[in-house]
Amino acid sequence: MTERIAVIGMGQMGSAMARRLSESQWDVMGYDISDEVRRNLTQQGVKMADSLATALAGRTTVLTSLPDPKSVSQAWLGAEGIVALAEAGSLLVELSTIDPDTMKAVGTAAQAKGLAVLDCPVSGSPNEAGTGKLVLLVGGEAPALDRAGPLFDLLGQTWQHTGEVGTAKVVKIVNNMMSMGNVLVASEAFALGVAAGVEPQKLFEVISVSGGRSHHFTKRFPNALQEDFSPGFKMELGEKDLSLGVDLGRALKMPTPTASMAREMYALAVAEGYRGQDIVALMDMYRQWARRSRPSGE
Repeated sequence: MTERIAVIGMGQMGSAMARRLSESQWDVMGYDISDEVRRNLTQQGVKMADSLATALAGRTTVLTSLPDPKSVSQAWLGAEGIVALAEAGSLLVELSTIDPDTMKAVGTAAQAKGLAVLDCPVSGSPNEAGTGKLVLLVGGEAPALDRAGPLFDLLGQTWQHTGEVGTAKVVKIVNNMMSMGNVLVASEAFALGVAAGVEPQKLFEVISVSGGRSHHFTKRFPNALQEDFSPGFKMELGEKDLSLGVDLGRALKMPTPTASMAREMYALAVAEGYRGQDIVALMDMYRQWARRSRPSGE
């Protein structure tokens, strides 16, 4: 029997995963709160519901991919939320990058209704989501993990069990703190090297085989060299994820000065006009600063 699945939140990641599952012969119904998103995806041939209730009807596997904790709480809880409307015994898989407390709250509410819950943020780009090459970070109990096995096989190259519901969100926050900091430092350093006279392509070639290289450097900087800042991961999402890390540190009374500084730099980039562009556009921000700082005539 064809697997029937609902994907709630059809942004870059949600829509890419929905397409991946549809191409694998799963019966997928998407839903997004945005009228414009629903209209655009329908025009592209994606099966879309016009309400959450319609999206969930007859579907016992539900994925949610949403932008922030507030969106997750609104989608899951309340009289017209997923917990209230989901088919009995459904498996709910929460893919968003949010704080662990929100994940635990919605998970507890769902489990109280007899629904299975997995906390499953992902690492990877929309392109990797569409080609089944994500890394899945999964928190939850063994029966739900076993049930989700075929889904994981389609979406990811690998998956890692982190513990109970909520732990995967912690791992994702920590991972993204490291990733955002890496891109920030790499952007600053690379722009400095170019300002000091090294040809950009040559600088990339050398650094990409040297100790300063990283996954994000080799993945994102070739696009930046072509001045292609189309979003794989948007600048404002980087700022949001760093804020989650800072907030988690505050909740644990643990200082996070590096993440706090990085968060301010991402917020500055958004203010400088880089909203909606990939996080590697940080390099362009530094490049613009370098140009402004040169004495006239140089």
